[in-house]
Amino acid sequence: FQAGRIIANLIVVGSGVLVRAFAQAYRQALQNASKNGVAREAVENMKKVSKAMSESEARQILGVSENASWEEIIKKYDSLFENNAKNGSFYLQSKVFRAKECLESTVRKDGEKVMS
Repeated sequence: FQAGRIIANLIVVGSGVLVRAFAQAYRQALQNASKNGVAREAVENMKKVSKAMSESEARQILGVSENASWEEIIKKYDSLFENNAKNGSFYLQSKVFRAKECLESTVRKDGEKVMS
């Protein structure tokens, strides 16, 4: 019975020491990262990667070919956007919108007139 108490006390004390050590190490890591600008750079890179959509992915989402005109792209966009607005899929609606944005920037680079 006495041995059980001793073991329980050791576990409680030991886990408390580990938690404090982990918290201190975590705080130190955050301080080091902020001094070096690593944290800010990592967050910026994550933002860029998460928002980037390739042209081929955008074309797949809208269901248009590589040689589709801007008018065709807009027709597909309008149809898909409205269908998702009515049927309530905000995720798909946002993907359709991002696909249009991606293709719009591509079309502008190619010099074609863009009228939304």
